[in-house]
Amino acid sequence: VQLQASGGGLVQAGGSLRLSCGFSGHGNRSYSMAWFRQTPGEARVFVSAISTGGSNTEYTDSVKGRFTISRDNAKATVYLQMNSLKPEDTAVYYCAADRLLRRREYDFWGQGTLVTVSS
Repeated sequence: VQLQASGGGLVQAGGSLRLSCGFSGHGNRSYSMAWFRQTPGEARVFVSAISTGGSNTEYTDSVKGRFTISRDNAKATVYLQMNSLKPEDTAVYYCAADRLLRRREYDFWGQGTLVTVSS
């Protein structure tokens, strides 16, 4: 399994970005997918997750109502639509895959994509 995240960039507060994570390898439909983020000197923290079929989603409280996770299994891609961005959303965002839908201990990780929100 290989994951490739993209879509990060610089945006003003209140703006939007959409992150994408491409899944390479067999059986993408068997994996729950998630996004985590990390700021310098801090631990990587959970942002959002989606079940294999997309029917179940989870969000950390700070992004509820602003971020939306989705997936297109035919394209083996998971997305994170981020709206109403705030400076505190600035971080490196990582996508992850696991057999289980959970908020930690994912088996596979992609490289990060940097999101910078200016005030």
